[in-house]
Formats: sequence, C-alpha cells, structure tokens
Amino acid sequence: MFLLVLFVSNGFAQEGKPPNVILVMTDDHGIGDLGCHGNPWIKTPNIDKFYKQAVRMTDFHVSPMCTPTRAALMTGRYPVNNGTWATYKGRDALAENANTMADVFKKNGYKTAMFGKWHLGDNYPSRPTDSGFDVAIHHKAGGVGELSDYWGNSYNDDVYYVNNEPKQFSGYCTDVWFQEAMHFMDKNKDAPFFLYLPTNAPHSPFIVAEKYAAPYQHLVGDKIVGAEFYGMITNIDENFGKLEAYLKEKKLADNTILIYMTDNGSGGGLSEDGKLGFNKGFRGKKGQRTEGGHRVPFFIRWKDGKIKGGKDLNELTAHVDLIPTLAGLCNLEIPEDMKLDGIDFSPLLFKKGKLDDKRTVFVHNRQDWRTPHDKEETAILNEKWRLVNGKELYDIEADKHQDTDVASGNKEVVEGLLSQNKAFLEIAKSGYEYQEFPVSTVGNENQKEIKLTIQHAIGEDGGIWKPEQVASGMKNRNNTHPIKVEKAGRYKISCMRWPKECAGPILGIPEENPKNQYEYKTMHPEKVRIQIANQIKEQTIEGDMQSADFILNLQKGKTMLVNDFIENGEAFGVYYTYIEYLGK
Repeated sequence: MFLLVLFVSNGFAQEGKPPNVILVMTDDHGIGDLGCHGNPWIKTPNIDKFYKQAVRMTDFHVSPMCTPTRAALMTGRYPVNNGTWATYKGRDALAENANTMADVFKKNGYKTAMFGKWHLGDNYPSRPTDSGFDVAIHHKAGGVGELSDYWGNSYNDDVYYVNNEPKQFSGYCTDVWFQEAMHFMDKNKDAPFFLYLPTNAPHSPFIVAEKYAAPYQHLVGDKIVGAEFYGMITNIDENFGKLEAYLKEKKLADNTILIYMTDNGSGGGLSEDGKLGFNKGFRGKKGQRTEGGHRVPFFIRWKDGKIKGGKDLNELTAHVDLIPTLAGLCNLEIPEDMKLDGIDFSPLLFKKGKLDDKRTVFVHNRQDWRTPHDKEETAILNEKWRLVNGKELYDIEADKHQDTDVASGNKEVVEGLLSQNKAFLEIAKSGYEYQEFPVSTVGNENQKEIKLTIQHAIGEDGGIWKPEQVASGMKNRNNTHPIKVEKAGRYKISCMRWPKECAGPILGIPEENPKNQYEYKTMHPEKVRIQIANQIKEQTIEGDMQSADFILNLQKGKTMLVNDFIENGEAFGVYYTYIEYLGK
C-alpha cells in the first residue's frame, strides 16, 4: 500500500558534528503568497533570496488544515493513522505515546526546541515537552488569543508558555518566536540541534504593525483581499532575514539544514471567487481538496551537504516524508516500533535516485470528532492524476487549475485510485489512533492540574473558539472530554465560566478586562451538572461563586467527562474546567 524506495544513507557532509536542522513553517500561508512564486504585489525579499539558494520541491503536499498537517509532520503518519484530523472538538491532539520527529532527534543526541504554534494538544501527554522537545515556548490551541490560550493575548505583549509555565513577553508574536529561537541557538550552538519554528502568522486575526500593512492598502479590493495579511507575511520575511543573518554571523549557516514550508493553502490571501489574490495558477485554498488547499512551498538548503543551487524537483512528495528524509540526511536511527507512512526523498536532493512513479499520496481530514469520510472531503494524488471527493478526476499535468473533470473518460483510473484508497483505509481503520480519542491525563506528576475548554469539547454543535464568544455568552452543547485517570484517588473538578487568569463570577463578569478587547455580557445558569465514570453530580450556582467545585473519587482508566451549565432547563457546555488530583 505504501510504496517506498529505500536508499543508502547519505551521511554527514563533514566529519564530526552532525548538521543542525531548522524547520520554519508558517500558518495559512498559501503557495501563491510569495514573491518568488510570482506574486506581483507581495514583498518577501529574504525568502525570495533563500528560494534562489535552495532546492525546491514543487509538488509538495500537506493537509488542507493546520492540525492534520502538524500531526503528519511530527509523526510521519497520515492524519487517519495518527488520529489527529481536526482542529478542535476532540481530534486535535496527539495520541498518548506517539513517537515524534523531536523524539527521533533527541534520541540521536540532538538538543530540541520549538517556538510558536503547536496545536497538537494543550494537556499531558500531548504538549511539546511531552513530545520530545527540551525547550518549548508556545501559545495554546490553534492561534494566539483563542479561548484556550492565555486570556487577553492579542499578538502583542502576550503571555506565552515556557515549558508549560506562563510568562509575559514584550513585542509582536512573530518577532518573539524568532528572537527566542536565536536565544536557544546561542546556548546550544556547540551541540547539534533541531529547531522547529512554526509561526502562528499569518493566521487570522490579521494583526500587524501599520508599517507592514501600509504598503498594501492601495491594493485592497482591486488586487488583494487584505493589507494586514500581506503585512504579516512581510514581517515573517523580515524575521527570516534576521535568522539568516544570525546563522551567518555565528558560522552556523553552512552546516544547518534550513527548511521553509507552510501548513496549508492560503487562509487570507484569496477571495471566495478567486478574483482577488494570487494562487500560482492553482484552484483552492485552506480547507479545500483542490490543489491550492494542500500544495505548498517547500524549500531546503544545506550548503555543507551540497543541497543548494536554486533547483526545482518535481516529484510528488508530502509532509509524511520529512522524518525519513531528515533521518537520511542526518544519519538518524529511527526506533523500530515507529510506524512511518512516508518515504526518504533525500537521494533526490543529491541526484542519486528517483521515487517510484506509481506513488500515491492521501489527503483525508474532517473538521469533526467523527472519523473522516471514505470518499467525500478527500483527495487522492499521484504524479499525473488528482481524484477529488472520490468522483472528480483531474489531469494535473495538463489542467493545473483543475477546470475539467475527466472522470467519465478515465473510469479505470478512478477505480484504481479508489481501490488504493480503500486498501489504505482498511488498515487505518484497524488502528488504535483511529478508534480511540486522544486523552487528557489527570493524576500524572508532569501536570498537576489540567485545563479543559469548550473549544476542544466533543459535541454536535458548531465550535466556540474565540474569547469574545465566551465574553458575549455564546452557547453550544459541546460538553464531552476524553479523560485518562492515571492514579485512582480523589479529584477536584472545577467548572467555570471564566479562566483562572481572568477570574470572575459565573453569573457576572471579570473585574478586569485585559487590553479592553471584549464586550462582556452576563449569563444566568441556575446550576452545573457533571457526569464522569458513572457518577452524576449537580451544584446550584449562587451569588459571586466563581467556580462550581466537585470532589469525587475516580478509578484508574479512561472515561468521559460531560459537564453542562443548566439554564431554564437547557443544557450547554461549560467554558472552562480544571481537574486536580488531591491524593488517595
């Protein structure tokens, strides 16, 4: 099912120290949102310069949404195999005991660090530090300022998590990530390091200093959708230039494998009708299965390894290939029990081999806790063909924009791709990660208290993910959280309307309004009800009560926590829940 071509490792380019690896990945930054890809309006001089020095994988694919891409990148497995196929609602965290790219580097003697957007779990065992990173400075959830992140974060002067502890920072988010990355390298430049730098920009909300957005304002509505989106990318480019200058100054540039890529199609660069913005001739954007939703830039340079020169490689490659490819470049040993879906394409970079031209790449994800569809919301790719949603067939070599569905005249091709997809899914559906929800673990020494939010709760309703939705009292019925109890004993479950860092009464509003961002409205639930491990408890809400606290005995094992506010007989999900182990 997985077509792999095995190659002999290329080894280090120089005796002694292995190469460092820096992986920069931007968020919601499409294939057409770069000057080097032909965009006539955006200014990205530093990335354009890197493009000219790098090897470019021109047919490189990810998932159409951010979390599935990040999980595939970190695990080397497709979303249906790693269990992480959505950005919220219970399917946005790594499975417990997942092996990651950082684990591989760490076990091979590398120092490991990440700075920016993780979006693969906010609680143990799925946080960056649980997943192989020695150092992690990141925001929570899917974006700076989402309701699961630190309340009041707004891209500037925010509180981020330093190895899981909140710390106040000064400056713009992207600037912080790059600055902290350079601080890490200052301390670890004598040891080989793996540095993962996934920015949250240019994901919405589109916030950037006016000096970056101003050059694009005159284009809005005529050529482009928004000046701030372009400005955020120009700020990223400026920081990328500073990174390059740092590497050169510290004499790290030549023996560092530097990668620039993005996580999915454009999130803010294209209008719905496609008339505004630039997409390099492709159709589709973030969340879509046509080419623009999942074909992304991938540039790689390693001067000492002779990976340079501004060359295009047109073979079909994907996010799941990064672990085996970097293992090939860095002579890394991969654990025997680590399952990988990708291939090592490092020989292509040295012109020492070729990929199997019958290779198939699978795109499955679903914005829900339910498992992905077999055919709908999919794309099945090979070198020539793209099968979209199980029924539309496009010859990507002849029809780059995917305008002409040729399925009716190529039924054998359609059936062949569907057959491969069926075989792929038969194996995936038997896997633990496909069948079991990722869990938040309580009673583990690595995290004294876990925090659950309505953003990640399982349920039938549309998601709530913004703090302004909480502040205004928006309701939904998403109320279920997968839990693993590691130690039997007494636990305190605290149900709250507001997070602890911005505490306020359930029936009122917080005294402080961080940065005056939100309009606060009161709600009037009469009680809180929880159900966990066959126990149902209720508590009346009175006066200035900030938290409805329940003390329960829980047995070791997996369970589901269901918790609701009750108002006039109507149940709706609790916004914030904290669980703490109290002892035997």
